[in-house]
Amino acid sequence: MAQEEITLRLKPDEINLILEGVGNLPFVKVYNLIGKIQSQASAQLTGGHSPLESNGGGIADAASES
Repeated sequence: MAQEEITLRLKPDEINLILEGVGNLPFVKVYNLIGKIQSQASAQLTGGHSPLESNGGGIADAASES
């Protein structure tokens, strides 16, 4: 049974704080979640291309580039 998706409206610094906390968990448990958050945030902030993948920065870095 698929879980229902929800939409959250957060500022880039709030997303980065969440990613920082999740980043302290074992990689094997969170890497898909981190990728999903970064992908969705990047698409919204940059119109689809992902500077996160190229420069290793956080969500706030993507926001400052748009």
